[in-house]
Formats: sequence, structure tokens, C-alpha cells
Amino acid sequence: MRVSVIIPIFKVEDYIERCLLSVLRQDYDNLELILVDDCSPDRSAAIAREILSRGGEIASAAKIVTHERNGGLSAARNTGIRAATGDLLYFLDSDDELMSDSA
Repeated sequence: MRVSVIIPIFKVEDYIERCLLSVLRQDYDNLELILVDDCSPDRSAAIAREILSRGGEIASAAKIVTHERNGGLSAARNTGIRAATGDLLYFLDSDDELMSDSA
């Protein structure tokens, strides 16, 4: 079963690296990662792109969708839903992280 992990990005440059790494380190490998840049005025999206460029199966298949103007959290999540192809959706706030099974 494929799980689409949707992460809105807006003013989270202090947190986005920890968030993304927590997803990329998951043992479950049937994840689809969708990032929605909601016109963040800081370096959040650039940091996300840098982390994804480091590689890995999930990172290489990640989608980054960029809004033309800020729409807020609900709009970012709805954009993620439209881009998702997974059987299940998981909304992860960009200042949170996924824990591993071993934690």
C-alpha cells in the first residue's frame, strides 16, 4: 500500500531539514513525498530541494509543487491531495517529524 506524505512549506527553514530527514529515514519504502511550497518568503523551499538532491529512493521520486501565491495551510494540503497518487494520505506539518519504529 502506497502512502502519500504531504508536507506544506511556509516559514519553516529552522525545522524543514529535521522533518524531511525523518521521512527519508523511514523503513517503510512505499512512500510518496509531496512538498507544497506555499510561497514561503524564507529559504525553506531551497533547503528542502538541497536535502532531496542528496538522493535516496524516496527523495528522487519526491514532488515539489509551488503555489503562485500564498493560500494557507488548507490550500497547501488540498494541492498535495490533488498531486497524490498513494492509497493513503498522511499530512505531516513541516515543523514535526515522523518517528521510526525503533524509537
